[in-house]
Amino acid sequence: MTTIQLTVNGQSKIIESPPMKRLLDVLREDLHLPGAKEGCGEGECGSCSVLMNGDLVNSCLIPILQVEGAEITTIEGVAINERLHPIQQCFLENGGAQCGICTPGMILATCHLLEKYPQPTLLQIQEGLSGNLCRCTGYIRIFNAVQAAALVGAAE
Repeated sequence: MTTIQLTVNGQSKIIESPPMKRLLDVLREDLHLPGAKEGCGEGECGSCSVLMNGDLVNSCLIPILQVEGAEITTIEGVAINERLHPIQQCFLENGGAQCGICTPGMILATCHLLEKYPQPTLLQIQEGLSGNLCRCTGYIRIFNAVQAAALVGAAE
């Protein structure tokens, strides 16, 4: 067992865990944050995406040992005072939240994208979300949601 200190959604946490336990499992099992989903388990689908020190990462590929001192943002940390973040609202209004498996990862990828490009082009949106797969094949609605979020200034 290893002791790991990290910050999750703005709250300091100390975890006792096997060093190779995946960040995804620590979030879901130890911290009871089920928003990041287990998809492929190989870092290819993006359903387990979280922000780690501001970078979009696949939590299924990150051993908890590498998270020492990191700041993690999960989908549970995106909402503002229990109100939906403008990106979440745009996903709902544009049908971008479909079956829900990819949605947390798509929203965190959108947060990351809009931080870099507050008014992204369609190509930048496609590239920014390229690590997140939607099995419902609803990419147009997701791209529309991202464009709507950019229009309302969701990155600010």
